[in-house]
Amino acid sequence: MILLRPYAPEDLPEILGLFRASVHGLCGKDYTPEQLDAWAPASLDAEAWGRSLASHFALTAWEGDCLLGFADLEEPDYFDRLYVRPQAKGRGVGRLLAQAMESRSRDLGAEVLTVHASETARGFFLHRGYTLCHRQEVERRGVLLHNYQMQKTWRKECAL
Repeated sequence: MILLRPYAPEDLPEILGLFRASVHGLCGKDYTPEQLDAWAPASLDAEAWGRSLASHFALTAWEGDCLLGFADLEEPDYFDRLYVRPQAKGRGVGRLLAQAMESRSRDLGAEVLTVHASETARGFFLHRGYTLCHRQEVERRGVLLHNYQMQKTWRKECAL
């Protein structure tokens, strides 16, 4: 059974390890080794990550004592991160986390939710009803890699 719970500072070391494992384990067909290392280097700024996660709506996904994934929302309308342990791919972890981020965004009154999706995640977000705005180049540690700005829009209900 997969349990979602709020981010806690003591989760940070596992989150950092999962992030690196996810990028290197799942994105290799879409990015070069140099790009993967720039995106998810061996040494991450734990302090900056901790501040970012603490300031966002962040959830972790667990099965027992195993962290399966995490996601965070810069409230109300920017879906910042979604990463899943490679061994948990296809088990619905990403879907559960995405649903939670989307629900939170809607509850906060956002009409549009924006995400910058990797090449690897693009299909996942398209399947969830996001539209592709444009491809963009981003620089990480002096290396260029591409991603996609995507948006999910909720139609306002008509007031009768």
